[in-house]
Amino acid sequence: EVQLVESGGGLVQAGGSLRLSCSPSGFSFDDYYIGWFRQAPGKEREGVSVISDFDGTTYYADSVKGRFTISFDNAKTTVYLQMNSLKPEDTAVYYCASTGVGGTVVEDTWTDVDEYDCWGQGTQVTVSS
Repeated sequence: EVQLVESGGGLVQAGGSLRLSCSPSGFSFDDYYIGWFRQAPGKEREGVSVISDFDGTTYYADSVKGRFTISFDNAKTTVYLQMNSLKPEDTAVYYCASTGVGGTVVEDTWTDVDEYDCWGQGTQVTVSS
């Protein structure tokens, strides 16, 4: 069974940092876009950031630019989301997602959840004020 496994969520005070991790199970990152999405209670799932394992192209939501960084480890076995200067409004369940192999997203489409075929189970991030 192919799936994505997230870790690294937790409770942090405003201004603090967390690093989320996403690793594939049953497949390898090879010609995919891997993204992070989040969903707060009562709100729609929204795109946070995405990265290409082919050329390293990244996109970020305006709300996290300058605070969050998406990256791969050297072996491209794990995608990280480094979250700094966290705010209470960052509180949400964070999901990792990947396109199908060879799938491509662009600046106008990367936030569309329908572009992604595989999703993780989610990890809770809570930022206290």
